[in-house]
Amino acid sequence: MHNTVFFLILILPVTGFIIERYLDYLNSLMWSDILPERLKGICDEEAYRKTQLYQKDNNRLSTWSSVLNLAVILIMIIAGGFALVDNLARSLSANLVIIALAFFGVIGFVSDIINIPFGYYDTFVIEKKYGFNTTTLGTFITDHLKSWFIALMVGVPVLGLITWFYYKTGRNFWLYAWGLITVFSVFINLFYSELIVPLFNKQVPLPDGSLRNQIETFSQKTGFKLRNIYVIDGSKRSTKANAYFSGFGPKKRIVLYDTLQKELSEEEIVAVLAHEIGHYKKKHVLLNLIFSVFTTGLMLFLLSVVVNNPSLSKALGSENASFHMGLIVFGILYSPLSLIIGLLTNWVSRKNEFAADNYVREKFKPELLATALIKLSVKNLSNMMPHPAYVFFHYSHPPLLQRLEKLEP
Repeated sequence: MHNTVFFLILILPVTGFIIERYLDYLNSLMWSDILPERLKGICDEEAYRKTQLYQKDNNRLSTWSSVLNLAVILIMIIAGGFALVDNLARSLSANLVIIALAFFGVIGFVSDIINIPFGYYDTFVIEKKYGFNTTTLGTFITDHLKSWFIALMVGVPVLGLITWFYYKTGRNFWLYAWGLITVFSVFINLFYSELIVPLFNKQVPLPDGSLRNQIETFSQKTGFKLRNIYVIDGSKRSTKANAYFSGFGPKKRIVLYDTLQKELSEEEIVAVLAHEIGHYKKKHVLLNLIFSVFTTGLMLFLLSVVVNNPSLSKALGSENASFHMGLIVFGILYSPLSLIIGLLTNWVSRKNEFAADNYVREKFKPELLATALIKLSVKNLSNMMPHPAYVFFHYSHPPLLQRLEKLEP
């Protein structure tokens, strides 16, 4: 059986790579040397040309990154690289939990090191070329160090407990792991902006003034109790503008990038926030969390069914059946189901975006949201005419033109 598993864990990553490149190709078919009729009045010829160049540069980098990562995975599988790391981890300790943590620590660290050059090129070459990057080398380095720190402080205990559950309870471990991850997910949703964001960015309350007054007036009008309105120093890393909603209950807050205030009028910002409030009022935040918890439980249950099969470890060249080797193989075998779940998630997300836009139509001024979306899309060099297949596979938000059509009177 391990020969069948070996074949599958080779063919699935290759298939995924081919699909991604084909989707990129379909997207390229939408490009044009002249401004499409549908974009006239939205952007000019120069902005459209710049958008395409930006997309091409990003696609080129993504292709090279994907090629290298695919090559590394295939080499690790064929040449027994995972088994080698497993043996290294076993030489450090006889404790099965520590072995698993050492194994994933080496895999995660090496994977991050391999991808750092691509992140560097994206930040300091592509983003700089198009006028987006404001990240300093020091910030780039400290961001990675902080990410590793979070992985050590959060990822290690969670992974360690899940591994311990497995070796203590066997196939029932998935119930304990599911409970742990559910509690952790709720905790992160509640306290992400208070505990994680400050490690990377400064957040300050939106000062008193016209903008805050307009936001509070709209919130009171719609019966949305909102005290926490923050401005984050997004300009520390990029000139791109954004806003987001986080938390729920008393911990809910709206966060504006400082760059947003430079790009949009105050009324347009209120329209953007009305969209975010629409997500909350329609319980999208809570429903997304529930769906995430359900899919996590499904994944863990399926993992519990197969992870104890020694064929999984043998497929990676190891005679030592273990949780961590089984988890690597399962992660690859699970990818088709993960793809289906991702497609469903994106479809629901796009519907939710339309619903939040409609909330603005009902409660505020849809024409202001439309102008805000246009400004942000043009400013951020977003692909305004992606191929429908690419949208189906990757977009969590509807393309700009679809949203504008729904916002029309």
